[in-house]
Amino acid sequence: QVQLVESGGGLVQAGDYLRLSCTVSGRTFTPLTMGWFRQAPGKKREFVAVIGQTGARTHYGDSVNGRFTISRDNAKATTYLQMNSLKPDDTAVYYCAATPSPIMGFVESLYDYWGQGTQVTVSA
Repeated sequence: QVQLVESGGGLVQAGDYLRLSCTVSGRTFTPLTMGWFRQAPGKKREFVAVIGQTGARTHYGDSVNGRFTISRDNAKATTYLQMNSLKPDDTAVYYCAATPSPIMGFVESLYDYWGQGTQVTVSA
């Protein structure tokens, strides 16, 4: 059974930073494309970032581009989301997602596996 476990969320002030982690177990990590999504209260789930299987390719949502960085450590079966210059609008539950497809997916339906989410709250 594939499991994705996120960690690193918390309460911070605007301008601060956080690093989220997502560790995969139950299958080989290397062939997985990894993504991050987020969902704020009352809003639809939003694409944040995706990283390809080797880590060479990344892509970001417009609202986080230039502030967030996605990375992966295949030896640790873990993907990271470094979030800098956080804003109150970044407040959401952040979800890690995985797919064996090499497609750099921006939509939820492309992903087969999901974590339980970690809360990020940014105060003004």
